[in-house]
Amino acid sequence: MKIVYTPNAPEPVGPYSQAIRAGSLLFLSGQIPINPMNGEIVEGDIAAQTEMVIKNLASVLKAAGATLADIAKTTVYMTNLGQFSQMNEVYNRYFKDHPPARATIEVSSLPKGVQVEIEAIAYIEENRER
Repeated sequence: MKIVYTPNAPEPVGPYSQAIRAGSLLFLSGQIPINPMNGEIVEGDIAAQTEMVIKNLASVLKAAGATLADIAKTTVYMTNLGQFSQMNEVYNRYFKDHPPARATIEVSSLPKGVQVEIEAIAYIEENRER
């Protein structure tokens, strides 16, 4: 297994890695809407926060030699499923042509009081750059 790290995504705030590559699989830890350039939570609605979360996932994927198109499964955690359509509108812009399998779960709270967190599993062919 190999730890994946990039300064272009938020620093882990605990004992976990941004991602772990195990063979052809890349397990991405949940990303929240923290701007990695200043460490601040993105203010605004669920759409703005979802946008930052997906950009953070893309940065971690890039560090592993992958793209959003390589994601096979996501889990979306939201504090209010009543905002699903706004989150889904942003999500769809990034995954329109290659929608991964997905679960969306409402939770009572998320780290730092954010509205959305997304974790993912990607598939990367073994012979692709590590």
